[in-house]
Amino acid sequence: MGKILWLASYPKSGNTWMRAFLHNLIVDKGGPLDLNAMSRGALMDAAHQHYASLSDGDPRQLSREEIARLRPRMQAALAASRNGTVFVKTHTALTMLAGHPSHDPAHTLGSIYMVRDPRDVALSYADHLGIGIDGAIDAMARENAQTDASEEGVTEFIGSWSQNVTGWTNQKASTVLVLRYEDMLDQPKQTFGRIVAFLGIERSSQQVRNAIGNTSFEQLARQEETSGFQERSHKQKKFFRRGRSGSWRSMLSPEQAARLTADHGAVMQRFGYLDNEAP
Repeated sequence: MGKILWLASYPKSGNTWMRAFLHNLIVDKGGPLDLNAMSRGALMDAAHQHYASLSDGDPRQLSREEIARLRPRMQAALAASRNGTVFVKTHTALTMLAGHPSHDPAHTLGSIYMVRDPRDVALSYADHLGIGIDGAIDAMARENAQTDASEEGVTEFIGSWSQNVTGWTNQKASTVLVLRYEDMLDQPKQTFGRIVAFLGIERSSQQVRNAIGNTSFEQLARQEETSGFQERSHKQKKFFRRGRSGSWRSMLSPEQAARLTADHGAVMQRFGYLDNEAP
């Protein structure tokens, strides 16, 4: 029986990139691995099939309270499905849901949490949902927000952007690694090296560099163009769209940027996203 290592984030904050990197690092066949095969290396806690044997009928019809009640049993099953570390993607906020822990400590080994400037998140989230940027900004500010069930998964309790980020990053345990998406882009060697050290995986510097190269934005976008990507929302033209930070400066209106800062300024300041902004 294994223990779960959570790969956690608010949506559109680097989780897919992280899973692709870990898949290439751990399997390590030299060249880039099939993008659509990475779900074998990291499970997704919202996938409806994990709930199918725990409930009657279609799990996608379950309420938030019903999902909350089943989550500890679902996580126990995921932990029991493999030996050692079980990597599991989650966007669910770290909190109590209907009297149950959203992520059961009894089955948890630790977590890697990815945080991204919410102004860039808003652009990507709007594209993912197929809505306007103002709608995405509204969704990111909504306390106790949950997603709609989809063809692939059950409803997820993601909270607001600030609620999601603070819930995960306020943990004091040494079993939590917090990373900024921007550092993954700008300092890949150091940032991904921290991940390897945190997980205690024995890999050479060359193997780490290969995994970084095999999962560069250009490589992932090329794979999507050639073979498609199963996790792409049907509302998106492309999952891998830009692969850079700071696009908000040219794509958000001053009013939209100001709204995001008003909604999330304290958390943005904590992670350095307002350091170079004019007062």
